[in-house]
Amino acid sequence: MEDLVKFIAEALVDHPEEVRVKSIEGTNSIIIELRVAKDDVGKVIGKGGQTAKAIRKILSAAATKLKKKSLLQILEE
Repeated sequence: MEDLVKFIAEALVDHPEEVRVKSIEGTNSIIIELRVAKDDVGKVIGKGGQTAKAIRKILSAAATKLKKKSLLQILEE
């Protein structure tokens, strides 16, 4: 799941070298922390949060396959 988020984020941002993804896995859930450059936060969130919402839906589908819930946190470096 980390690779999936990293792949999507790197395709969206201007500074792909600054994309960092960390996952914290529990028994029933997975928390994904996505860190991007300060200038790229808007690109990852998108207009009205539409891009972030789409990424979360993809993560949710992948997590469902693993019978877990997912949470995406977008942070700036």
